[in-house]
Amino acid sequence: MAARQLQIDKSFLENLYKRYNHSKYVHPDPLEIVLRYDIIRDREIAALIASSLAYGRVAQIIKSVASVLDQMESPADFVQNATKKSLQKTYGNFKHRFTTSDDLVAVILGLKAVILKYGSLEECFKAGMSSSDSDVIPALCRFVQTIRGADNGNYNSMLPSPPKGSACKRLNLFLKWMVRRDRVDPGGWTCIDSSKLIIPLDTHMFRIGTAFGMTTRKQANLVTAREITDAFRAISPDDPTKYDFALTRLGMEHGVGVVDHLQTHFMQTARTHA
Repeated sequence: MAARQLQIDKSFLENLYKRYNHSKYVHPDPLEIVLRYDIIRDREIAALIASSLAYGRVAQIIKSVASVLDQMESPADFVQNATKKSLQKTYGNFKHRFTTSDDLVAVILGLKAVILKYGSLEECFKAGMSSSDSDVIPALCRFVQTIRGADNGNYNSMLPSPPKGSACKRLNLFLKWMVRRDRVDPGGWTCIDSSKLIIPLDTHMFRIGTAFGMTTRKQANLVTAREITDAFRAISPDDPTKYDFALTRLGMEHGVGVVDHLQTHFMQTARTHA
């Protein structure tokens, strides 16, 4: 049975969702730090920083996110009162893989400018939305450009530019955390319909999406992320990213063997119903 002949159905996904979509499966994940914040204006700052650093080994991600957010009793208040000098003093030695203290300082100052102008990150995102947008990507482009401001032309490892074709896994993860609300995703934003979210495309989801024939593309870019999302949208029109956490956890549990695991499952199911 070839990997791309696998067929997925809603009942399988729902069972997977019931099994894995629970707070006890969050650890280890930077989301566990975001979940500490009950106030939305704090959570959105924490979520953007945590998701922006969500690349590399998960243990190091959590350590890096904690090292940033532990300095902020209230992330929103901290950002509003920040100056370049104070940030350089606090985070001068910060380093997370390719992300430097300069990257972090630039992003925090960009967040400050956004909050001073719009009042919150959500209001900034809302200002860039259009009813004609089929998904969140056009507004996400405007959102990133606004945060980056005058620094928009320079490379910053924390905020990739959607127009350049990146899958924007981390930014889509941020939106998923802030828009969806269930036992895992905390939610908080009301300006975006969950039907317009895009799958945060990581290696696990790319492998699974390929196995299920959701895409035939070889690169995990934005086009691929949209194709896989469209496949899930056909199953769950109002909430295409609903199964992302459960499938990602399944991928983490079985690693590169996840496709073999799924093949075995569906072959056994086929025999049972034969």
